[in-house]
Amino acid sequence: MFFFAFSSESTHIFLTFAPMNWQQLISNKRLGQEIKHAERHDDRSEFRRDYDRLIFSAPFRRLQNKTQVFPLPGSIFVHNRLTHSLEVSSVGRSLGDDVAHILKQRHPELNETLFEEIGTIVSAACLAHDMGNPPFGHSGEKAIQAYFTEGPGAYLKEQLSQRFWDDITHFEGNANAFRLLTHRFKGRRDGGFVMTYSTLASIVKYPRCSSMAGKKGKFGFFLSEESIYQQIAEELGILSFGDSVFCRHPLVYLVEAADDICYEIMDIEDAHKLKLLSFDETEDLLLGFFDSNTRRHICQRVHDEGVTDENEKVVYMRACAIGKLENECVKTFVENEESILNGTFEGSLIDHISPLQHDAYKRCTTISTQKIYNSKIVLDVELSGYKIMETLMQDLVEAAVHPDKFHSQQLIRRFSSQYDIQSPDLETRIMAVIDYISGMTDVYSLDIYQKINGISLPVL
Repeated sequence: MFFFAFSSESTHIFLTFAPMNWQQLISNKRLGQEIKHAERHDDRSEFRRDYDRLIFSAPFRRLQNKTQVFPLPGSIFVHNRLTHSLEVSSVGRSLGDDVAHILKQRHPELNETLFEEIGTIVSAACLAHDMGNPPFGHSGEKAIQAYFTEGPGAYLKEQLSQRFWDDITHFEGNANAFRLLTHRFKGRRDGGFVMTYSTLASIVKYPRCSSMAGKKGKFGFFLSEESIYQQIAEELGILSFGDSVFCRHPLVYLVEAADDICYEIMDIEDAHKLKLLSFDETEDLLLGFFDSNTRRHICQRVHDEGVTDENEKVVYMRACAIGKLENECVKTFVENEESILNGTFEGSLIDHISPLQHDAYKRCTTISTQKIYNSKIVLDVELSGYKIMETLMQDLVEAAVHPDKFHSQQLIRRFSSQYDIQSPDLETRIMAVIDYISGMTDVYSLDIYQKINGISLPVL
């Protein structure tokens, strides 16, 4: 039986004999240990080991010092990338567990198979989904891209291959997360994280190369990791459109949904704490996901439990909103299982939830854009972060391009040994700079910016 599928963004068409199947999609084979299997001393599943490796890793810990939306905590605690990732992971586990419970009833053959662990896989992938983000989030991404497209680095285009140029001018945190988890950086034991194939596939939100990134400039793997993703896709039976464009691994939709739910709803809560939104505005947004009867029930329950603090009321309403969206996304995934496995499902799960919840979500995104993302406090962070990243890119890339200069050698000595900044290949050196900068925390990038510009001196 043939299946016909079309991707509107990539404009690629493919024919295949069969859809993807769960038994092949869920594999505990580890990248880099396909033949060698490490000795086990406990009863953790391979996917639980993925989760534990991530949560104990240095790149994950560094997320606590990377901006989510608002400035890093002062007297009022708001979310950073670490707390966001932990919350996304929690919601992701619920999504995966609920989907597994329903689909096992539909497909009895999936009982007592690795499919039962999709909650753990999604939870682990959610931990990793932001690990490739540079300092200052999207502002940092834009600074890296703009250095080459409209900044001092534009002259380098003639010295670099087209594929590498596509990678760096479309620099993407998602692709960088896949690189971080799979690339064999110098000096790393076993060549890196050595994650399972299914967990790795579940973080690749845009499974295509940079030259096929489309108008939005989104892609999932750099040229240096392209063959790794192709290897994973072949092993898991992920459908291909050709030209390094693939359909998503089904669990990506659950990871994306967990992220969509958390960042939108939690940003509303943070905005209330910072008084960017009034209590009435926040209440209206969070209760907008429910019909009038349920809204009254929620308000009555808050009253009956004697909750008078407005922040605590928001916490309760936020929990209700997240729970409702989680249920809606599970329902949408299960109802569209066939098209997801065929590679014909378009958009995100949020795009297909019930009209009431979808309209409420869109209201949240509209208000967030108007009153949160364009607020002075957020714009000031983005402006400062952009300038810091722009300066670091200019100084460190120039050091990589002209390594024989005295000042270049001083800057190069700051690089950790895992970054191949001494390579004879220019593209490798430039990628080492991007690896180094994107791995920085906000505070560390500010510190380096001040030191290399003579604004501050080290204190013993």
